[in-house]
Amino acid sequence: MAKENKQAPSVNSRRKFLRNGTLATVAAVAGAKVVFASSMPEGYVPVVLQDDDPYKLFKKDKDLIVLNNKPWNMESQPHLLDDKVTPSDKIFIRNNGLIPDSLEEANWELVVDGEAVSSPKTYSLTDLKRDFQQYTYQLTLECGGNGRSEFYPPASGNQWKTGAVYCASWTGVRLKDVLEDVGIGDNAVYIGYHSADTHLSGNPDKEPISRGVPIAKALQEETLLAFEMNGEAIPIVHGYPLRLVAGGFPASVSGKWLTGISVRDKVHDGAKMAAPSYRVPCKPVSPGEEVPDEEMCIIESMPVKSLITYPKSGAKIDLGDSLEVRGHAWAGELEVSAMHVSIDFGQTWQTCEVEAPVNRLAWQHFKTTVKFPQDGYYEVWARATDSNGASQPMVVPGWNPKGYLNNACHRIAVKVG
Repeated sequence: MAKENKQAPSVNSRRKFLRNGTLATVAAVAGAKVVFASSMPEGYVPVVLQDDDPYKLFKKDKDLIVLNNKPWNMESQPHLLDDKVTPSDKIFIRNNGLIPDSLEEANWELVVDGEAVSSPKTYSLTDLKRDFQQYTYQLTLECGGNGRSEFYPPASGNQWKTGAVYCASWTGVRLKDVLEDVGIGDNAVYIGYHSADTHLSGNPDKEPISRGVPIAKALQEETLLAFEMNGEAIPIVHGYPLRLVAGGFPASVSGKWLTGISVRDKVHDGAKMAAPSYRVPCKPVSPGEEVPDEEMCIIESMPVKSLITYPKSGAKIDLGDSLEVRGHAWAGELEVSAMHVSIDFGQTWQTCEVEAPVNRLAWQHFKTTVKFPQDGYYEVWARATDSNGASQPMVVPGWNPKGYLNNACHRIAVKVG
């Protein structure tokens, strides 16, 4: 059963916790126990963990692009995302801090507290799996900065192109069920998450990121405390052994290595909640304009967007041949109602078949066949329209200081002849 909340662990117990986690990680990576573990100097990083090959370390496809190594950030590419459910080795990596040393599932705990909770509780993973019904949903997660590289003047941050998005199958328990078990007050406004990753400074009292969502989003049926991805334990780099998954909002609200949920009586004020992080100007601004913090609004539902996953950009075909074009489209909290492609730089548009989502907040798959009138260079543009009638812009949308929410039409190059 869930336990009443208890005091934070002592410094000594934390050191033991981190050391045991390191040993567990070594054993997992090396595939063998650490024979002389008791002789390992405190703070020592074993050689097996010093391998800076992220493809091997995180079991990723070699076509992913490394954007940063401290913290690790790696981008997928459109042609890698052709599967309807994205496999683990094709999923982008976005970290704000360092992956936690301790990953012991047997000792993992989730604390639920906050101003809007009358009696905080602590749950083990066993509690969550045993005491609550489990659900599985396909949920789309996209980095708020996906497409940042196209903004001018350039925005600071990882220069994502188009591959910081995926749709995996997540299994876990509904956050709403856990919050109901804890009991939340009418004063609940927001939830904020807390995680086990380490700040880049090494300061254990400083959180790398602690974001959250409005209470209405927290109480949606699809908002999960997940412990499986694609039918298996969540990979370490994606949040093992427990993470929050709130599809449709920027992926930064889906906290990995989850250790706590705080139910707040105000907008959460954790790390990366203040402007300019994950905020855009409340009103349009000129490129390069300075925007006061008080005029920045928190990003919630992501905009309508699409991605051509086949063929790979640069495809070559013979004149007279038909070309199958397929991909995915998504629209934050909404559905995609229509999908079109153009081969003449947006002068005319051809309708695509677009499937209904498997469940709410899953991306939708589209396909069509195009033919080209003569030899030469072409571009295929993709444009999705959401259930409110909003369509992707053909060019990069309104500039913002952090380069968020670029949902311009995706384009690929094709040579005919």
